[in-house]
Amino acid sequence: MGYVLSGLLIVVILIAAGLFVFTWMTVRKVQFGLPPEGRFVTVMGNRIHYIEQGSGPETLLLIHGLSGVSQHFSYKVLGELAKDYRVVAIDRPGSGYSERAARSSASLVVQADVVAGVIDALQLGKPMLVGHSLGGALSLATALRHPNKVRGLTLIAPLTHMPAAGPSKAFAALGIRQSWLRQLVAWTLMVPMTMRYREKVLDIVFGPETVPADYAIRGGGALGLRPSHFIAASRDLLALDGVVPELQQRYADLQVPVRILYGRGDRILDPREQGQGMVDRFPDKVELELIEGGHMLPLTQPEVTTDFIRRGMRALPPA
Repeated sequence: MGYVLSGLLIVVILIAAGLFVFTWMTVRKVQFGLPPEGRFVTVMGNRIHYIEQGSGPETLLLIHGLSGVSQHFSYKVLGELAKDYRVVAIDRPGSGYSERAARSSASLVVQADVVAGVIDALQLGKPMLVGHSLGGALSLATALRHPNKVRGLTLIAPLTHMPAAGPSKAFAALGIRQSWLRQLVAWTLMVPMTMRYREKVLDIVFGPETVPADYAIRGGGALGLRPSHFIAASRDLLALDGVVPELQQRYADLQVPVRILYGRGDRILDPREQGQGMVDRFPDKVELELIEGGHMLPLTQPEVTTDFIRRGMRALPPA
């Protein structure tokens, strides 16, 4: 019996080692094919990767969502906006090529302080914050914690309230609470699981719209195969429970205009709960625009998204 157990243990170790090597090789391939597009700035111990284009007195700061990357905006939106404004898109701490400080919390409160630090470090003045999905919640948190650093909020399919039905099943794999288990899964099972269920997950994330054919490379989708990205996204998701409800109680304190764009067919977040819910509470402060589409509007409808952001900039009171 002991020999059998020892044999099984050796098999398990060999399989885990093989999966680790496969993951390591995949990471090397991804990082070779998709090197950082921008530059880096260190804020509160976090090494933040950012892409900057354009110039001018009016500035925009673009913030991606859960398990996203700055390429979601540089895919097309950033370049179009840069024709008229100075535009910066960041990788949130731990996402893309940004590195989260070893002991830093994943809380939106801490991330909001990092965003404020980026604004200061890059001398952006008072930018319009453009937040997609979880980036919308982070934009709201930043406007509440640092109202003197934000000129307005333009939010694309934003998370504004904790979903009554819980997180989308597209993010089920991220719900690992034990740090050691998260690390183990990230370096062994995550890559093959992602490859196995890729089509199913992307159908939820992008549907009812089609995933762009060049999403993996030009849209930065392949960067999600790296263990560090998985670990950061898991921590981001688990950190929402205690923070978002507190943010909800403070929305009345928002001092800037808020404009929200949602796709009626969004399969990740409910437009009625997340968008209309904000308008119902603050009709004089929040505007909502609904279009036909899903959750990933910066990638699936970049022209519409860009136009929405431009109209938001034109509607702002003078700086």
